[in-house]
Amino acid sequence: MVDPSFATIPVRADRDVVDIALVVPLSGPAGMFGPSCEASAELAAEDINAAGGILDRPVRIHPVDAGAPLSDLADELGRLVAQDRIDAVVGWHLSNARRVITPQTAGRVPYVYTTFYEGGESTDGVYMVGETPEQQLFPALTWLREHLGLKRWCIVGNDYIWPRQTARVTKEYMWRSGFEFVGEAFVPLGGRDFRPMLDVIRRSEADGVLVLMVGADNAAFNRAFARAGLDQSVVRLSLMIGEDVLCASGRGATTGLYTACGYFESLPTEVNMGFGSHYQQRFGGAAPALNNIGESCYEGLLLLTALAQTARSLEVAAIDRARSNVAYQGPRGEVVMRGAHTRQPVYLASADELEFDVIVELTP
Repeated sequence: MVDPSFATIPVRADRDVVDIALVVPLSGPAGMFGPSCEASAELAAEDINAAGGILDRPVRIHPVDAGAPLSDLADELGRLVAQDRIDAVVGWHLSNARRVITPQTAGRVPYVYTTFYEGGESTDGVYMVGETPEQQLFPALTWLREHLGLKRWCIVGNDYIWPRQTARVTKEYMWRSGFEFVGEAFVPLGGRDFRPMLDVIRRSEADGVLVLMVGADNAAFNRAFARAGLDQSVVRLSLMIGEDVLCASGRGATTGLYTACGYFESLPTEVNMGFGSHYQQRFGGAAPALNNIGESCYEGLLLLTALAQTARSLEVAAIDRARSNVAYQGPRGEVVMRGAHTRQPVYLASADELEFDVIVELTP
């Protein structure tokens, strides 16, 4: 069930429902992902409740806008945790939002972060669904070199934690793995002047561009990249992208574009095709596009359920003792906990106008 308000939630000791703050972007550059995140989480809550809930209690999710000013987001989560209004936090959001949430949740309530990210998170009680560069990005670069001969890479992105830290670890990987790093450029979140960035790409004579941009910014960059004619000679590897970003980019702006992640709507597996049908039956033809970003929120609630059911508790200490035994089956296949992170299949896909064609399962 979904409840947009926290005002009537009793404190934990007085309620028989598992209340979860669903922290997803409802505004800002990543706001285009919000509808698919909410729909996927709502479907997960319904499926979990149909199977008996978490610890025999029904699940209730409460959306929180991760696109709000960071200070407001921190205050909201801090208040909810301090007042015992929530049992857990789950959500897809940017790393700068995660950085202000973790001090509020650390050791107090479980926090399942569903986004692929730059790596290195070790806060007590934070559990990661998303892929790290070692699982997702580095194998994709290796495959593109082996099969397309791409060695010279430029990196472009938004100017915040995830792109900057991902660029740092990627450059280190390139230097020790025989790639050529030939340039980088960043623009602020919401920025639309890509001319300096495009100039860097042209001058670098790169074979490929690693694109670390968010939502609407990513779509705008794709259009500018195509208008500049770079799509005819330079391959893009773009990480924070789903079918909704392809649609916003437009048919003429996705030539030579690749991505890598743990989920695609087009995955030809029985479990995924069943999930896609289930999603369409629940929300109909006007449903938000099902993509890896929204689907991660479904996975996040499955992981929280598996952690709590295995530990027989929602307390962080109990979950930490039990997490090495946690695994579950979801739309991505088998997901297994390794420390605070997960091991899961990761796939490489190429854009075919407004859809992705899965090419291969990557090997870390």
